[in-house]
Amino acid sequence: MILLTPDLLFALRANDIARRACEAKGERFDPVPVVKLFNPVGAATWLVTELAEDGDALFGLADLGFGCPELGYFSLSEIARIRLPYGLFIERDLAFESEHPLSVWAQWSRRAGSILWAQTLLRRAAETGAEPALPNRSDEPDGD
Repeated sequence: MILLTPDLLFALRANDIARRACEAKGERFDPVPVVKLFNPVGAATWLVTELAEDGDALFGLADLGFGCPELGYFSLSEIARIRLPYGLFIERDLAFESEHPLSVWAQWSRRAGSILWAQTLLRRAAETGAEPALPNRSDEPDGD
């Protein structure tokens, strides 16, 4: 699977350019994630918002499955080179869409302990129409 199509590359580069323009004006930039990458046999998940000029450095929320998702830069080429059991590779979630900016994802993921659990909680809140409340760290995922 091609991790990033030309359209996705364009959107990620556009976000990087927009972030730099906002920073130059002293404005806050908080885009929604464009891409979700994941390990199909593990817990690692990345929500990506930007691609740097070098064409390799991605910015977003990284969750390697240790309970502490972090904002930062990570390498597209390194992620693409990961070889998993059974001949699998890191994949792109083709169905991923978000209305929530990266700051919301970061806050929810840190509090919930993972991007996947935060995704479940945000989806539940949207389905019920309730204003989402941040989860307690003691909340346990129920496999949803």
